[in-house]
Amino acid sequence: MIVIPTAPWLHYVFDLAAWATAALGARWVFRYRKAAVERLARQTAPSYFLALAIGAGFGAWAFGSVNSLRFAHPTLSHSIAGALAGGIVAVEVWKWRAGVRSSTGGAFVIPLCLGIMVGRIGCLFAGIADDTYGVATTLPWGVDLGDGIARHPVEIYESLAMAAFLGCYWRALSNGSNWAVKHGFHAFVLAYAVQRFCWEFFKPYPPLIGPLNLFHLLMIGLAAYAITWIARTHADAGAIIAA
Repeated sequence: MIVIPTAPWLHYVFDLAAWATAALGARWVFRYRKAAVERLARQTAPSYFLALAIGAGFGAWAFGSVNSLRFAHPTLSHSIAGALAGGIVAVEVWKWRAGVRSSTGGAFVIPLCLGIMVGRIGCLFAGIADDTYGVATTLPWGVDLGDGIARHPVEIYESLAMAAFLGCYWRALSNGSNWAVKHGFHAFVLAYAVQRFCWEFFKPYPPLIGPLNLFHLLMIGLAAYAITWIARTHADAGAIIAA
């Protein structure tokens, strides 16, 4: 068992680190993916980013709190998964109203991956108080977050999974692979949803349907969104070629 030094305030330290890391990722995108940034600027307006911010904020606290208010000791909380879902819904509504049919999320993939990777480490060091800990395990890499119980380090699982996706995405983007260039954001959403769905089985969250908790259901929705977008884009491309 690995003993982790924990303190609730460390969550805020890593939150700041996550934002700083995401900002560095955004700077890289602005410098080396100018075409994607310029395309985003042409397709959107300031109201796009306002909708994104409002949707992400609402989704973060709504989904996080709906889940945590069902704990034995109810509390308000926020969730990156909820922020992602809320931001997606808000942006898709904005795009529908503005008549934008193409993807606008490619420029956000690298900053999001980096932010999640660093932010999840903060969840680990925040300890039991963060309510994102894993269930008990007998595996040798179980972590003690201050209560003497060896637990699955679900935060590290997620951080490593997103690091693996980022490595694949970065390489594919460097090689000009079609999926990374055209479907990068939807590939990110799908990868995030699949890995998060798996790790939810190692968390003590209250179930909603059978063994599935709120975030299992949310991940199914995100995966369906990503797959639908990718399939629709291929269908549109096929129709254009046929015409």
